Amino acid sequence: MSPLRRNREVRSRDTAELLSQFSGGDAAGPGDDGPEPGEQGGRRRERVNRVAAPRQGHREPGRGWTAVDATRRVPVHTATTAEVGGLFPLLAANGVPAVGARLGYDTQSGGAFYVHPTEWVLRDMVTNPNLAVFGEPGRGKSSTVVALLLRMMLFGVRSLISGDVKGEYTPLLRALGITPIALGRGSPHRLNALDLGPVRARWAGWDTARQREELTSVLARWTRMLTALAEAQGYSPTVTDELVLSTVLTRLVGAADGYTELRPITIPQVVARLADPDDALWRELRFADRRQFVDHTRQITDALSNLVVGPLAGLFDEPTNFDLDWDAPVQSMDLSLLRARGDQAVAVALTCLGSWSSMITDLQDDGDVRIIVRDEVWRQMRLGLRAVQAVDSDLRLSRAERKIQLLVMHKPSDLLSVGAAGSQEVSIAKDLLALCSTRILLGQSTRVGDELADDLGLSEREQAVITGWAMEGAGRALWKLENTPGMKIQTVLSATERSVFDTNAGLRAEPVPAPEPTGGGTRRRGLVSVPSGGVRGPRPAGGEPGSSSARG
Repeated sequence: MSPLRRNREVRSRDTAELLSQFSGGDAAGPGDDGPEPGEQGGRRRERVNRVAAPRQGHREPGRGWTAVDATRRVPVHTATTAEVGGLFPLLAANGVPAVGARLGYDTQSGGAFYVHPTEWVLRDMVTNPNLAVFGEPGRGKSSTVVALLLRMMLFGVRSLISGDVKGEYTPLLRALGITPIALGRGSPHRLNALDLGPVRARWAGWDTARQREELTSVLARWTRMLTALAEAQGYSPTVTDELVLSTVLTRLVGAADGYTELRPITIPQVVARLADPDDALWRELRFADRRQFVDHTRQITDALSNLVVGPLAGLFDEPTNFDLDWDAPVQSMDLSLLRARGDQAVAVALTCLGSWSSMITDLQDDGDVRIIVRDEVWRQMRLGLRAVQAVDSDLRLSRAERKIQLLVMHKPSDLLSVGAAGSQEVSIAKDLLALCSTRILLGQSTRVGDELADDLGLSEREQAVITGWAMEGAGRALWKLENTPGMKIQTVLSATERSVFDTNAGLRAEPVPAPEPTGGGTRRRGLVSVPSGGVRGPRPAGGEPGSSSARG
């Protein structure tokens, strides 16, 4: 035996003694006081963990110590340091890196929870940056989405709400000093569904190849939108109809005139050209005569005419009369004034806005990532197969176009309502969930929980989380990234955010006023000033984990 082993007494320690060395109390364990035998100078051993709280804990609800019945015999176990090391600190590791917006905390580990979908793609945690949000009304769905948009602004990520059906995002914009674009009854705003946007301004600076490429993309998007709107009127366009529309659009925009300058066009001009074609048009499309052309296109002409004289008359058939500030951190199209015109009017408006906003964001060459929020997307997809295909296409191109598509729904059966059972629309709609690698599942009833478990492959534990724990407080959600166990996340809002995101304000006698802008609209290098509490993730109201800290 070596001299060191002979001079140093070896003493075994049990589990209780080992764990006492990691406690924050003042009571000294057997291994704390006095020098070890054989140590020189009698130097006191330094604690592994220093005191970080008062002796009896914080004087807040749920933060103090709990008394233990000393008369009850508790089994004592003795273990080696290697075995105890595998037990301490008895917490699960955080499942996501500390990169991006701090949204709340993981209730299982107690660690902060950060969100940055594009970083998750770059770190091979997910295959696409798209997110799908499910939750019953009142479970914190809207406030979770708005908190994510607000806090991602600090990382230069801009957002576009492509159709705010209930006006829930308008308070956020006003708090940041931004005026949302409202469409509907009493609003002077008009949006041309065939607006060229920045294409017309940049046209002269592009070479012929770039002009041809961009124009082909724009015309294809317009054709898909018009056929989808015709399908919403009960007419299923044919491939010949699509060729006719593409040709008419090409002529009206001036592309057939040598690519000199593009002309702005509107839906009434398309309807007029279909109803009264010139000889060159029907000959180019290989019709026998003018009468055959008019007879063949009568149904699609009448379907598009309903957009001019129907409940949406004047909204999407006139030139755009506003300028959208694409340098702002967030922009929104408020459709809450359209609800009186019926669900179909809202669905058509969402289709027009979806096509228009996709084209505009495609042409932004600033290199920034943008979040596109599609609230109640099922309304748009109810218009027919082409509307579903348009959403499917946008989700597939999100990585290439530097976009984060965010779908907001109540339950999975929303996707089944887009068509008849077994139809192609339903088949594509169900597959949309596969294009959203991140699923945010807030509280649901047991019946809807069964649907989510079947559609998303949830385990029994994960299903119990959304039907049990998540139902006990707003802002609680199971965040499930593909091929990883779900995480129990509590969204945390500051007092300022709670007042801005209060979707129940209309139910109160005296709604809580939104705070006045305090430099929120001031931009610096693409960022925006936001309430500091909303970014740092303050403690939930009441000071205890699990308290209801999100509303919406």
